[in-house]
Amino acid sequence: MGKARVIAFYLPQFHPVPENDRWWGKGFTEWTNVGKAKPLFKGHYQPRVPADLGYYDLRLPEVRQAQADMAKDAGIEGFCYWHYWFGNGKRLLERPFNEVLASGKPDFPFCLAWANSSWEDKLFNKEGDKTVLIEQTYPGEADYINHFNALLPAFKDFRYIRVDDKPLFMIYSYKDMPEPAAFMQLWNRLAQENGLKGIHFVAHTYNERDVEPLRRMGFDGVNIVRLFHFFQNFSFLAKGYMKIMRVVFGRGRIVPYKKASKYFIGKEDALDYCYPTVIPNWDHSPRSGRGGHILVDSTPQLFFKHLQAALDVVEKKADQHKLVFLKSWNEWAEGNYMEPDLKFGKQYLDALRTNILAQ
Repeated sequence: MGKARVIAFYLPQFHPVPENDRWWGKGFTEWTNVGKAKPLFKGHYQPRVPADLGYYDLRLPEVRQAQADMAKDAGIEGFCYWHYWFGNGKRLLERPFNEVLASGKPDFPFCLAWANSSWEDKLFNKEGDKTVLIEQTYPGEADYINHFNALLPAFKDFRYIRVDDKPLFMIYSYKDMPEPAAFMQLWNRLAQENGLKGIHFVAHTYNERDVEPLRRMGFDGVNIVRLFHFFQNFSFLAKGYMKIMRVVFGRGRIVPYKKASKYFIGKEDALDYCYPTVIPNWDHSPRSGRGGHILVDSTPQLFFKHLQAALDVVEKKADQHKLVFLKSWNEWAEGNYMEPDLKFGKQYLDALRTNILAQ
């Protein structure tokens, strides 16, 4: 029996681009929000300071190599890069991945997840309103073909992560697409015409009730993220209290990681075509301000237990389908990362390595 295939979401935001310079000021990257974060209540772990890799710039190949070495040592199979294609060929934050592809380095597996959502300023600046910065569009078949052709060199790269010998491609927001089934049919045809067996399409969802409809739509797999499922088990009074604390006192929705993590894995994750999500922590406050959703008191020990549950649920699956998505490798402004920080060092990576080696 093979080991779990842990794939970590990877945010390519950590380098300046002209659009962010224009929207937020010269030199803005995600580190801007991370560095200026402040604790919002007693015991709130902010700001979070990177340790081994420092406040890196993803334009540097040495940084990308160090990340890959660190991830591989911890048992991660590869990175799933967030990919931004807004229609009519418009891309953002593509430089790090393009350089990885063109250079052949690091020699570390990868795949792509299409983050097909409009950007609003509230996503990157907690003082902003809801103005749309750049809109996600779907111009039609010609654009779908251009999109496929732009990614074909990646799909054909020997490092690209495959499932059943098909390149894995995740779609973040299928509900926003006017015709997801037609899109997938077209890409599968284009893939076969270009010497591939097809594309292994994975839908990203926060609701397990979406699984069977997504399968009927044509998705090969479904990645379920149960980040907010614990709310379903809160009483009416508890939900009311949390709303008052968030709206009136601006404290955010504060929940112990120990309580939330019990709901991160569900029975659907045992299905061969469902791919669970493991979550080291969550704290969106550096981006969103006081109204964010905040998990507190995450520790490497609690993460270790959560990992065990995820690996147990995929243990009996076919080896190719033992996929586990790690959310995330480097989402620092969401408190959602595996890279070493000054508080815990490499302990989260050690927890992952220990679990993988124990399989």
